[in-house]
Amino acid sequence: MNPATIAALILAAACAVLPAQAQDKPAPDKPAGKLKIGYVYLGAISDAGWGAQQEQARKAVVKEFGDRIETTTLEKISDGLEAERYIEQLARAGNKLIFATSPAYTDEVMKLAKKYPGVKFELATGTRREANVSTYTARFYEGRYVEGTIAAKMSKSGVIGYVAAMPTPDVLAGINATMLAAQKIRPDIKLNIAWTNVWSDPAKEAQAARTLIDQGADVIMQATGSTAPMQVAGEKHVLAFGQASDMIKTAPKAQLTAIVDDWAPHEIGRVHAVLDNTWKSEDFRGGLKDKTFTLAPFTNMPDDVKQLAADTEAGIVSGAIKPFACPITAQDGNAIDCKGAEHLEDGQIATMNFLVKGIDAALPGK
Repeated sequence: MNPATIAALILAAACAVLPAQAQDKPAPDKPAGKLKIGYVYLGAISDAGWGAQQEQARKAVVKEFGDRIETTTLEKISDGLEAERYIEQLARAGNKLIFATSPAYTDEVMKLAKKYPGVKFELATGTRREANVSTYTARFYEGRYVEGTIAAKMSKSGVIGYVAAMPTPDVLAGINATMLAAQKIRPDIKLNIAWTNVWSDPAKEAQAARTLIDQGADVIMQATGSTAPMQVAGEKHVLAFGQASDMIKTAPKAQLTAIVDDWAPHEIGRVHAVLDNTWKSEDFRGGLKDKTFTLAPFTNMPDDVKQLAADTEAGIVSGAIKPFACPITAQDGNAIDCKGAEHLEDGQIATMNFLVKGIDAALPGK
């Protein structure tokens, strides 16, 4: 039995038990030797949200490389043993590049990277690397800083609600940037957090949003994977910000703006690197300036707030505004060591493990 047949059988077995998946299958007469790429999604590939934007990047890769590559996508793959099993299936089926699109897969990727040194892994928003494991993320806190400015201007109750998955550095940086920006507009602003402890679970996200609204929040933010918080905001007639993709269709009268991810240029570059044999482990961090993400149109706000938001965005892009300008005081009242700089550097933000002063919510487990 030839390797292609074995690979097909392995993936066919996966198809039989996966909740949902899609594959780009090559025609029988296509030449051997094309690069096989696997994509693993924690949630559903819906019309909006984190997974949807990752899937748009995959489609861009397919369009760019055509029959030089073959992609397989697995969606609704839980972390833990399930993720390990299916990621290993991809590796055994000959996929030489695997995009693990959630930090939830970190432990599984690190384990399998040692077992399959010939496979290159790209781990979204991960914090650990190996010789064959790269990480990629964005300075989402830049967008959060703009959103915090808008939220402070638009909130009537003075309470922002934040639906958050896990207290990872990326998530904490987003929460802190929101608060620091909002405090510049309204020093007495409050920010409440509802932790879901899961990256993508529409039911838990919806309940978290409802809890925050019951606590007085009239502006909802999220660092989770689905459109559920936006839907709840629309139902409850409060304002909200989209996450990862433009969610305006979910709640046209609720969305103020959204962080819209564009992973395509990065992923295309990484595929080129594999094909050119120049791939090496790296930690990629994009932002507003290089358009790794953009902000959706400013809606449901007065013109003066739109202008303030646009000016804030332009200031971040130019470097005139630093979201983490020093001094910065942590929740416990202690000053954060800025190491003699005027603002926190990338390395400090990438390892952020605190909340800023003014946020009353506790970190999970503390």
